[in-house]
Amino acid sequence: MTFTYVIEHMEEDETTPKSLPPWVELEYVHMIMLAGINGRVEFTHLSQNSSSSLDARLASINEPSALYRVHTQSVMELLEQNNIPITRVCLLDPKAQTVLAPEDGKIFDHFLFGGILGDDPPRDRTSELRQLGFPSRQLGSMQMTTDTALAVTKRVIDDKVQLNAIPYVDFPTITFNAKESVEMPFRYIVNGKEPVLPPGMRELLHEDLNKSVVF
Repeated sequence: MTFTYVIEHMEEDETTPKSLPPWVELEYVHMIMLAGINGRVEFTHLSQNSSSSLDARLASINEPSALYRVHTQSVMELLEQNNIPITRVCLLDPKAQTVLAPEDGKIFDHFLFGGILGDDPPRDRTSELRQLGFPSRQLGSMQMTTDTALAVTKRVIDDKVQLNAIPYVDFPTITFNAKESVEMPFRYIVNGKEPVLPPGMRELLHEDLNKSVVF
């Protein structure tokens, strides 16, 4: 079965030619890589500017990746256009009562991520989608970045790995050199001893850290 991961974009545009914040762009690029060549990713609810910018950025990726589409329409408009009932769509919701399990891959073929799950502190922007009546599942109590949440979902429903069997690291410290480091306030999948970050994220974090230094 082909699984579709839907990202309902809820970030405000930046007043730059690209419109999307750099970290959001890096996470979205990472998502189409994490979803795998058999997956699909639908990015919904983007402005015209951010849609064009993201489409161009994703088209430049040379790594194996999922099929994807970028939309200005909302997820509800997309579902209606394609005659997809909400009963086939699982909302990943930190406040859901039920934990995502491999068996959910037999119930749902679309998995919806609302807002930016990596808000710190959490702003519960998923509530806007919760009100629409989607069935829901949760990925545990720890906040994740959106790309991590997609990767975890893919491992559970596609690779059939139990949620508690996935190796995680919480609040990892990213070390740049002997004097510079930053703690990330989220849960990540871990590869060996390192958190799985989007390509380019480490460099962006270091750049932002240097910008914050006041002389």
